[in-house]
Amino acid sequence: MTIATDPAALDALLANQDPGRWDSFFADRSRPVPFFGPAPDENLAAWIDEGLLRPGQALDLGCGFGRNAVHLARHGVDVQAVDYSETALAWGREAAQQAGVQVDFVRSDVFELQVPEGAYDIVYDGGCFHHIAPHRRAQYVDLVVRALRPGGIFGMTCFRPEGGSGFSDDEVYARGTLGGGLGYTEEQLRAIWSAGLVIDELRPMRKPAAGSGTFGEPFLWVLRAHRA
Repeated sequence: MTIATDPAALDALLANQDPGRWDSFFADRSRPVPFFGPAPDENLAAWIDEGLLRPGQALDLGCGFGRNAVHLARHGVDVQAVDYSETALAWGREAAQQAGVQVDFVRSDVFELQVPEGAYDIVYDGGCFHHIAPHRRAQYVDLVVRALRPGGIFGMTCFRPEGGSGFSDDEVYARGTLGGGLGYTEEQLRAIWSAGLVIDELRPMRKPAAGSGTFGEPFLWVLRAHRA
């Protein structure tokens, strides 16, 4: 198999795809990272308040320290939260315990997950997709679509062009890095996610008012879609 068609060989080209970097990223909880806190994404909180997301089975991909998973669990959702970083997951388990909720935290590469067809009412991604390499995008979309039951909802936040590295797909491989995450245009997201889902909402994330108890930054997109 040539390097152009071998995902493992392409993975190896990307120096910043080393999973160990995420343990370092989450090790210092006092770092001034915008989302380092308990607040859930503003869109996730709104969808719950509006009745768009209801109790059921949820999969949180790239959950980090579980701020969105904990919020879902607080509202009666049975959540499996997946991340590669054990440091992040340990933080998440502490957060869930402090909140008095149960979350099933699982350490795994998302591409190694064994996901039964149609197992979830909700799949959520609060910042994983923009760290997915270009050659893995279709596989990631397939994972999300396969995980959802018919009518199930996918929610996602990801970088807009101004939030990402600015690298094109070709530059990712030429430089050997995603540069901290890829930014997407509206047209790109519609083309990628319409392949398997019906897009119901796609908008810039809102910056909540101070004291709202939610997180949001306008350099991120919010996407909501469902499996037909």
